[in-house]
Amino acid sequence: MPGGHEVTNTPHPALHAADASGVYNASEVLYHNLDAGRGDKVAVYCEHDTYTYNKLTDLASRMGNTLLKLGLKPGDRVLMIMNDTASFPAVFFGAIRAGMVPIPVNTSLPADNFEYFLKDSSARAVVVSADLYKKVQGIVGNVPELKHVLVSGQFHHDLPEEERPSLEGTQNLEWLASQASPNLSAYPSQEGDMAFWLYSSGSTGFPKGVVHSHKDIRYTTENYARGVLGITEDDLCFTASKLFHAYGLGNGVTFPFSVGAATVYLPGRPTVADVFGTIDRFQPTLFFGAPTLYAMLLTSEQHHSLGRVRYCASAAEALPPEIYKRWKERFGVDILDGIGSTEMLHIFLSNQPGHIRPGSSGLPVPGYEARIEDEDGHEVPRGESGNLLVRGGSSASEYWNRPDKTAHTMRGGGWMFTGDRYHQDEDGYFWYEGRSDDMFKVSGQWVSPVEVENVLMEHPSIQECAVVIGTDSDGLQRTHAYVTLQVGARANDLLEAELQNHVKSRLAPYKYPRSIFFVNELPKTSTGKIQRFKLREGLAS
Repeated sequence: MPGGHEVTNTPHPALHAADASGVYNASEVLYHNLDAGRGDKVAVYCEHDTYTYNKLTDLASRMGNTLLKLGLKPGDRVLMIMNDTASFPAVFFGAIRAGMVPIPVNTSLPADNFEYFLKDSSARAVVVSADLYKKVQGIVGNVPELKHVLVSGQFHHDLPEEERPSLEGTQNLEWLASQASPNLSAYPSQEGDMAFWLYSSGSTGFPKGVVHSHKDIRYTTENYARGVLGITEDDLCFTASKLFHAYGLGNGVTFPFSVGAATVYLPGRPTVADVFGTIDRFQPTLFFGAPTLYAMLLTSEQHHSLGRVRYCASAAEALPPEIYKRWKERFGVDILDGIGSTEMLHIFLSNQPGHIRPGSSGLPVPGYEARIEDEDGHEVPRGESGNLLVRGGSSASEYWNRPDKTAHTMRGGGWMFTGDRYHQDEDGYFWYEGRSDDMFKVSGQWVSPVEVENVLMEHPSIQECAVVIGTDSDGLQRTHAYVTLQVGARANDLLEAELQNHVKSRLAPYKYPRSIFFVNELPKTSTGKIQRFKLREGLAS
């Protein structure tokens, strides 16, 4: 088991920094492993398949050459609707190496979102996993600029023949790649050129296309993967967060490849059994999840071990301190909670080894700066809440075709407006208070939903919870809570009163939830974020 990693920010020579002219292609994050002599080292474990760096770079080159042979040109967009398999990084880096712009998107979205992505990006090709093809079958004809539909992989063997969609007008990507050359030189991109997009997950409306450049990946691997995690080629990464998400893309693709480590992919939904089964089988050393997943894993009544895992990481939403404590007590492994964003590509505030304060988002990741401002743009004193802004070299350059949103979010001096409200304690740790549009006033006083949720989570009956604002019979704003219960706990009036008194005993009285709704589950995005707006809508209906 790797251990005793020294945190350092010295440049990693194998990452091939841009030359004096600024020429740099982000595919070197994968390809540099050949120059480093790691060709025969395992890069990816996926179910029953194993890919060495030789095999993975060979496949990536063939994928890039296939796109070129189909007539795509540098700058053309390639939409990726792909499961977590070795073909994902092969398409991603193959397209970048050929000068094209891959766009991984959330595979769980409905068809109208995919049609929007294709039209918004003017994608010339879409690569879709075979078992996801039914989602796009009826929309590809609505996108005139789309020239190629490439199906990756085979249908599941348990899918009846009559349920398999017609593949008319498509081509099998792996077969085309098998006919392509395994040799592909990197397109001479400038490090600031457009390299790939990710679509942000908005709470309402269609997501925004977030444009990232070639340098951005290298910045996150140097500053978070090496600067916080101390990742080395001896590590084995396992991310339960999917690769299409900025968080998962770093955890399972760019971070391990940047140092020649290995990664394990779980193509399906991360169930409790599959996550623990993957840990038992492959013995990863770094595990990545979201707060919702950690809460779900803690519900297992079976005995499980984390094996060789030396650190767990969490992002996508603030980790309640009670979840951290339960995890640490049960498994003896720290969770390094942090905050990142699609716009910044990965985590920029994080608890760090030896510097953990449960409930906080930690300190700035090396290489990043953060500040908290009031509504007039003035930095607030420590202890006061305000809007969080962050600055660092992985910042996206723009929202595609959204100049107004770009101007609002990507501000002067390189500062990125996150839309999160925070305060900073006297030691410099950042404490999340909620999204700017989730904060509300009760009796004229600001209430942070996260603060109330963290107190509720301390109660032994609570598994998960979400706090939102609603109005009472007099039209006054009041706090309301939705909760799911631990196994064995019973929802009744006595428990509701007990939970309300629990909050009253720890917080100012006006913050306690006037109503508590017991539910089987909370509405969430595919990346584990609680969709509080849906709960608010339920109160209003």
